[in-house]
Amino acid sequence: MNQRSIFSLLSRLAISVVLTGHLQAEEAAAAWWNPDWSQRQPLTLDTGADAAGITDPAGVVTVLVRLHDGNFQFANAREDGSDLRFVAADGKTILSHQIESYDNLLNEAFVWVKFPEVKPASKEVINVYYGNVDAAMSAPEKPTATYDSDTVLVYHFAGRGTAPTDATANTNNSDTVATTAESSLIGNGLRLLGNSPVLIPNTPTLEWKVGQLLTISTWIKPSALQENAVILSRADGQNSIRLLIDQGVPVIQFGSTRSQAGAPLAPLVWSHLVLVADGMTLKLVVNGVTYASIEGTLPALNSPYSIGGLVTEATGINSFSGELDELSISKIARTESWAKLMFATQGASDTAQRTLSIGAMEMGEGGGEHGGVMEHLSLFGDIANNMMFDGWIAIGVCAIMIVVGWTVAVKKFIYLNSIEKGTKIFLKKWKELSTDLTALDTEDNKSVSSLGGQVDDSDQSLIQKSPLFHIYKIGADEIRHRLDQDNTRVHGLSGRSIQAIRASLDAGLVHETHRLSDGLVYLTMSIAGGPYVGLLGTVVGVMITFAIIAKSGEVNVNSIAPGIASALLATVVGLVVAIPALFIYSYINGRIKNSLGLMQVFIDEFVAKMAEFYRPLNAESDSNGGGSSH
Repeated sequence: MNQRSIFSLLSRLAISVVLTGHLQAEEAAAAWWNPDWSQRQPLTLDTGADAAGITDPAGVVTVLVRLHDGNFQFANAREDGSDLRFVAADGKTILSHQIESYDNLLNEAFVWVKFPEVKPASKEVINVYYGNVDAAMSAPEKPTATYDSDTVLVYHFAGRGTAPTDATANTNNSDTVATTAESSLIGNGLRLLGNSPVLIPNTPTLEWKVGQLLTISTWIKPSALQENAVILSRADGQNSIRLLIDQGVPVIQFGSTRSQAGAPLAPLVWSHLVLVADGMTLKLVVNGVTYASIEGTLPALNSPYSIGGLVTEATGINSFSGELDELSISKIARTESWAKLMFATQGASDTAQRTLSIGAMEMGEGGGEHGGVMEHLSLFGDIANNMMFDGWIAIGVCAIMIVVGWTVAVKKFIYLNSIEKGTKIFLKKWKELSTDLTALDTEDNKSVSSLGGQVDDSDQSLIQKSPLFHIYKIGADEIRHRLDQDNTRVHGLSGRSIQAIRASLDAGLVHETHRLSDGLVYLTMSIAGGPYVGLLGTVVGVMITFAIIAKSGEVNVNSIAPGIASALLATVVGLVVAIPALFIYSYINGRIKNSLGLMQVFIDEFVAKMAEFYRPLNAESDSNGGGSSH
């Protein structure tokens, strides 16, 4: 075997291996973890430059997943979210998660998910499964397993008016009843009023040894510029370490040493602070970027932590006023990439949305065929949940238009079908009667109504609904009336009498036109008014949405999209009113025009036959001997 053959064989083998690996990866991604769960959505953690921008491994990370009606189908999950499962890309490994809060009425949930290893500049895709209705559903792993063994304390501040509780397995709970800040950065938070601090008692897992490694992470929102306000402190005699904010500048104070000042933080804005002790320096990372550092190692301490103030007052040190959320303490020195990822995923900025995104819903066995349709239908339900009062008024008016318009349309369809059946029978019988119109020359009203006895009782009720029959009856009654005026039935009809009879037939045509067109105005109102009513609801809804955004000061997709989508729903409903009404009106109007055309032709034919069979006696000499008179 020559070198070319060997090279060709190796190339084919390499391609085969690559394709096999690619297919196996696709099969793993497509594999359904458990058929008891009917729905899933892909969850992508992006650490690339366009998202979190992580350049070094972040290690084990517990990531916040924000669920809302814009990215999650709450109606398809259990009321308490107990059927949520997070499964790795291999389709087998279940990732630990912890639900901080889950509200299926407001369609909002905050869930913490443990990612075993977060790599830089990569995209890791996992799946969130839900939709299990089995009462015997297996329980998930303990929520405390969501945090690694190096995390010794996590406060979500999710309770209301209670002491903060530890979300890890260490049970490092506070013994101070705290004031709750409703609708904080991540669910509820801690409101600090500048008075008594919140204390965290010392425990073996919180105790410091000399040179202790440490990472403290938290979010703060100062209510105003403050001087030397304590965010977090731990002290024992001469040994003390404090995290302060001085006129908007975050500061590390280690004993009497303070870190250098950087750019101040704006009040009433959430900022992320991470204090890291690596055994040589104390470093402060603000909003994912190294802000300040001082040299030093932590001393041995077993005193309580204090949040928002000091246990014992100190000169020049004040209590903090504002909000604080998501406090965590670890006994290792986390990397700057970890701090950057926490800032990117826990905040409400556009970066957070790019870093962690949730894809479209997928259906399991038995539901995949209709998954796309059901997903779109459920989205309309989610949008409606955000509808404001003004939007509901517009939709209510559109709903009235739909009910009235469709009621008119259904009645008109039934009416047109019935008269068309009667018209077909009438025209068939009229063709025979028109060969000798003298059959109308009788005083028997029943004979006239039955077209000279040609129509039996079963068809009589049908032809009586036909507009042609109504006009025929007018003409027959007029002929009999004109002939009876002379007290003899041997004279014909004069030209003036024929003109008078034609006028009566034309009047009957007008009445039948009104009857056929009755109610169509409601369809024209739906066509013309539906879009405008919907547009009015949309414009008002958009105005209110932007007014709320301006008042709250929060500008992000999550705050704008639900309001805009619900406002646009009013226009959609307006178009749903107008578009079917337009087609229905065009169809009905076409059938009415056909009926009117038949009536006009029938009138002309009736007058012609009448003039032929009821000519006056003095007209015989003018007709060259043609025809006989009566």
